[in-house]
Amino acid sequence: MSEIFWHNLKIEEVVKALRSNIKDGLSIEEVKIRQKELGLNKLPEDKTLPSLKIFLEQFRSPLIYILVIAGITTLILREYTDTIVIFGAVFFNTIVGFIQENKSSKTLRALKKVVKYESEVLRDGNLKIINSEELVVSDIMVLNPGDKVSADGRIIDCRNLEINEMALTGEWLAAKKKSEALSQETSLADRDNMVYMGTIVENGKGRVIVTETGTNTEIGKIAMILKETKEGKTPYQKKLANFSKTIGIIIGIICFGIFIEGMIIGGKFIEIFTTSIAIAVAAIPEGLPVSMTVILSLGMQKILQKKGLVRKLVAAETMGSTSIIATDKTATLTEGKMKVDEVMGNKFLILKAAILTSEAFIENIQDSKEKWIIRGRPTDKALLEAGIEAGINRDKDFEKRKIAELPFSPKNKISAVLYEENNEKILYVCGAPEIIMNLSILNEKERKDWEKKLEELAQKGLRVIASAYQKIENRDSKIENLQDLCKDLIFTGFITLKDPIRPEVKEAMKICREAGMKPIIVTGDHKLTAKAVAEELGFIIKEENILEGKDLDKLSDIRFKEILNKIQIYARVEPRHKFRIIEAWQSIGQVIAMVGDGINDAPALKRADIGVAIGSGTEVAKEASDLILLDDSFSIIVAAVEEGRVILDNIRKVITYLLSDSFTEVILIAVSLFFGFPLPLTAAQILWVNLIEDGLPGIALAFEPKEEDIMKRKPTCHKTPLLTREMKTLIVVIGLVTDLLLLALFVWLIKYSGYEISHIRSVIFAGLAIDSLFFVFSCKSLRKNIWQINILSNKLLIISFIFGMMMLIVALYLPIFQNILKTVPLNLFDWQLILGLGILDIALIELTKWYFITKKEYD
Repeated sequence: MSEIFWHNLKIEEVVKALRSNIKDGLSIEEVKIRQKELGLNKLPEDKTLPSLKIFLEQFRSPLIYILVIAGITTLILREYTDTIVIFGAVFFNTIVGFIQENKSSKTLRALKKVVKYESEVLRDGNLKIINSEELVVSDIMVLNPGDKVSADGRIIDCRNLEINEMALTGEWLAAKKKSEALSQETSLADRDNMVYMGTIVENGKGRVIVTETGTNTEIGKIAMILKETKEGKTPYQKKLANFSKTIGIIIGIICFGIFIEGMIIGGKFIEIFTTSIAIAVAAIPEGLPVSMTVILSLGMQKILQKKGLVRKLVAAETMGSTSIIATDKTATLTEGKMKVDEVMGNKFLILKAAILTSEAFIENIQDSKEKWIIRGRPTDKALLEAGIEAGINRDKDFEKRKIAELPFSPKNKISAVLYEENNEKILYVCGAPEIIMNLSILNEKERKDWEKKLEELAQKGLRVIASAYQKIENRDSKIENLQDLCKDLIFTGFITLKDPIRPEVKEAMKICREAGMKPIIVTGDHKLTAKAVAEELGFIIKEENILEGKDLDKLSDIRFKEILNKIQIYARVEPRHKFRIIEAWQSIGQVIAMVGDGINDAPALKRADIGVAIGSGTEVAKEASDLILLDDSFSIIVAAVEEGRVILDNIRKVITYLLSDSFTEVILIAVSLFFGFPLPLTAAQILWVNLIEDGLPGIALAFEPKEEDIMKRKPTCHKTPLLTREMKTLIVVIGLVTDLLLLALFVWLIKYSGYEISHIRSVIFAGLAIDSLFFVFSCKSLRKNIWQINILSNKLLIISFIFGMMMLIVALYLPIFQNILKTVPLNLFDWQLILGLGILDIALIELTKWYFITKKEYD
């Protein structure tokens, strides 16, 4: 039954196929049989994700696995301080992530709420009000203004029936319904003889025979797609997994190698094993998960300040990798409301006719003009607003002199009103241009000129209304049929209406292109309307750049990929088309953000790398999304992309900073063991540097302001790892340079200083800490040298530097910490050595950066 094209059948054929009865409806017995066969008219519910599972999900990061293993090992070795510190980092990161993501998926339940309404049906010859869940196929359903349609159905008969199907098709203007059969190829959005579950009756009445219920309805199909659609890992999650895996393997190899090395040179098993664990602890950047979580959370807050609500932590970074933005037209690029664009002809007479025939009204006429609330159909509201702006006050100047009116109807396609003015009766008429011109007195040249103008306007995707008037002379008798007077009219001209572009969108589109992103329009609207909007936004559109949903259906996946880069507008699309568009872009390695607002958009929003829902959209779309535009504006997406790039930048700065220190410590200890030297640092000193000296500066890098050229760069390819080639080189160079300097100092101190080993270790400990605190300023930018940036721009970083210096002094001079860390006070000569070493180290690091910058090898 689901394969039958109901819109293509005559109503008699539909009734016969469904074994229904238009006159009396179904019997109660027949209803029970059908409910038993097909079930209730409802959608499947999604199970709520338990809070415990959400909490445990936070441990699924490979980097967390490494920390947990290290924590357990230190616990076994009774290194309780290390254990507490490591597990503290793990749980802090987990709790922050849990708080951010403790929102279960409510998508299907929100979808169910949309359709849980009562319905009026004909059963056993009587009209009844029933729960929508009790509807069955073949029921005769009665629709009235304000109703939410409770099932899919074929219209039997209707009068002025208009249904808003925006939630399903994306078309924001109400569809004018009819009962005549349509061609089989008619797209979903143009099936005007059908009604669909979850849509809203705006005007008129109708009778419908139910053709599909539950999961067989169009919304039901979307619900099933949504249920079956798995959210893949974001590019950031994939990068983090690969990065963590690499770090884990490297740490494992190094620790095993050092353990074997120690055993070969005759070390004691317990001592060598403890040292290996100490190196593992040194190699693991304990502060990295915390810093990453802080960076992502901070990014979410900044995006929220710009009216964008990020629902998932990792989505904040993924925005920065976005290369394709697929956006709906209505309410995102445009304001989502009809406005008069241009008046062609006698402006005053045209607007006067328009405002007088408009069926819109001011709800609170007694209030000041600024507070007026205008009600009515979109076109009527636009005409009334335009008349008011022109200084025509219908309610004050004309309402008391109205004699008769003819409301607009889809059949006549005109509206008319008769007023008395200056002892004359004047008829004003507005409506479809073709009808008004046929009712008006126009010579051949005038008619051709206006017809040519109408064709030009239609090509631009504008909505056009014509107006005319006529003086009714010597007609004292009562007017019985106003339509009979609508002839021999004096034509006044056209009014064009459109959904205007949001003022900030043009600039946002320009920034998009400068940032290397490709915006495409994916809409349920007609292609001419979409083309007009696109051209106004700076798109250069040819016929080959537009693809309609029906034509996409005819393309193979191979052929679609061949023309993918050419298509800038997808018109008359349905949910399956959006899904296919997203998968096509993802298959060639692009990161795509999909913008939508309707129920029909939910599967695509869930499948996209970034699902973006507009704030005024359906709850279903919001629950399936990663980012919600609180004020519907496209410019928020651009702001979110910018913040996403800042997040990725800062994550890479933190990784470079923390891994450089970890690499330095590992090599320092490994080389010392290899040459038979004593350990240059104790395990406690290593942890102090990692957590106290590096910890706060690492977090402070999360607050680095954006770099000036961030939206001039091309998007980062999703295959580009978190740890880029330049970062690896920088980390190795920093580690080797620092190690060479520290090892040289270590050997010199052992041979020539006469210091005890505790004093020598204190010098190396202080040297490592100073190098780390100096180097953090080099990490403020991986694309510029330190003399090209403002090193004081991040106040928290300055504070963390001062804090680090103070804590170093505390570690060296306070007895309680001297006992824990096995340190001794340093003299002036020691400090001269250490500070000189730090300055030389930073100079060599900056020289390395300068090499890459001049070679333009940074991403």
